[in-house]
Amino acid sequence: MTTRRADTIAEQLEETILSGGFADGDRLDEIRLAEQFGVSRTPLREAFHKLAQSGLVEQIPRRGVFVRQPGPVELIEMFEVMAELEAASARLAALRITDAALDDLRATNARCESAVQARNTDAYYAENERFHQILYRQSGNSYLEQECLRLQRRLKPFRRIQLKLRGRMGQSLSEHQAIVSALTDGQPDRAADAIRQHVAVQGEKFHHLIASLKSAAE
Repeated sequence: MTTRRADTIAEQLEETILSGGFADGDRLDEIRLAEQFGVSRTPLREAFHKLAQSGLVEQIPRRGVFVRQPGPVELIEMFEVMAELEAASARLAALRITDAALDDLRATNARCESAVQARNTDAYYAENERFHQILYRQSGNSYLEQECLRLQRRLKPFRRIQLKLRGRMGQSLSEHQAIVSALTDGQPDRAADAIRQHVAVQGEKFHHLIASLKSAAE
């Protein structure tokens, strides 16, 4: 129960930070927020830890928890690294993935499609996260999997907000289907290229991301 409450608080604080409710460098008042959410400090501190993992706050010993928003250059650099890590995962997975895992990916895509039809970005993101985690595991490289998971947590707020752009969920689902097709055919380079294009936010996709962040802050 405490963990679920912490997840809810973390998501609400994430939305507040991305919508401009807190500015870069603001200190989060633990006492006031505990009162606001009607919780003890334990789930709140767990929520802070989750936000720290995604890089939206910085926990400084004996000073407190401070909002930290990455700038555009840092953000695009992180997405570049994420795209290459996932491309490496897809390349390996194309050679190693099991039939059961392919079935899991297709089932996840079916749930993604239901979320698109319901226009439910939260449900879509949960399935999207699961889709990528299956892929990391099927790379057969545990070190690569852990690095992907670490950066996935770091970029979670920004990947979530992208899904709010009109048409992005449907586009993302089409990209998922291209990835599964390449994996099914055992085509490492094709799978790597498909997921690189899916994750990277260079060019137009990056401008859309920045625009969505600005819109949320207005």
